[in-house]
Amino acid sequence: MVDQYGFERAEDFNYESYEDFMSKHLAVVTRRSKKWSKLLQDTVKIEKNIKVKRYVRKGVPCEHRTQIWMAASGAQDQLDRNPGYYHSLLKAEHDPKIEEVIRADMHRTFPDNIQFRASSQPCLQKALFNVLLAYGHHNKDVGYCQGMNFIAGYLLIITKDEEKSFWLMDALLGKILPDYYTPTMLGLQVDQEVLGELVRMKVPAVWQVMNSHNVMWTLVVSRWFICLYVDILPVETVLRIWDCLFYEGSKILFRVALTLIGHNQNLISQAQSLSEICERFKQISHGEFVEDCHTFMQKIFMEPGGLSTATITKLRKMCRNRITSA
Repeated sequence: MVDQYGFERAEDFNYESYEDFMSKHLAVVTRRSKKWSKLLQDTVKIEKNIKVKRYVRKGVPCEHRTQIWMAASGAQDQLDRNPGYYHSLLKAEHDPKIEEVIRADMHRTFPDNIQFRASSQPCLQKALFNVLLAYGHHNKDVGYCQGMNFIAGYLLIITKDEEKSFWLMDALLGKILPDYYTPTMLGLQVDQEVLGELVRMKVPAVWQVMNSHNVMWTLVVSRWFICLYVDILPVETVLRIWDCLFYEGSKILFRVALTLIGHNQNLISQAQSLSEICERFKQISHGEFVEDCHTFMQKIFMEPGGLSTATITKLRKMCRNRITSA
């Protein structure tokens, strides 16, 4: 059995709870779909306002996702300003080193998704290779690093369009997540430390256990940030997070992390060793709490409490200074 995005179901997949969830989920999706269609029918250009933000937080229907992501992230503007640029990158001479590392990661990208198999028609592997190759030459400071394959893969599953996936990738890596994928990954290091500071303030019991066992945040959350929760949380939940990521920016990544940690603080804070802590961090990304994307998305805006951009900016500055002066 595969889901609507082409992912095969795990052997221990709980069909009973899934069917229970889907019976409610489909009704919600249908209702949201009608509201979005009406909104887009009356709109020439999507403006950022309270109503649209509320709609995005409640989820963008699959058929409108590409359009909303492109508009909200500024990727559509970039595409319009640079016609033919993507294809010119593909036609240009390529760095064999970048080609080689991308090729090595191809078979590791979603082996559980039928759309990425050579036997599939059309096969998204070629499109994935093209998007990553073009991006590596467009942003030479980044080139290619692991994790980007998962992001480009998800973009292709949703947009079914190489050029749009390329510009969405550019919006993510260049604007929304600065310095996550540069050789030093400074932005990523900073945000992991920022999460640590937020946990210290909002979930002190977990901060305490991390501290007493000397566990570095990078050990338990680096993949959350690098892969933007892809391959960590269920597909539908990841897409809902990405709706907000493209619209509201990277702050959403902290809301998700704080909700996962806060909701499971008893489980984590009872861990007796480093390996137990790591195991519990793996555990918390599974189960009904994360599978019900509607409830989960409501929680991420309620459970962590206030989280202002000013707070994040201040913490980023502090953590950046701490890392660069170490």
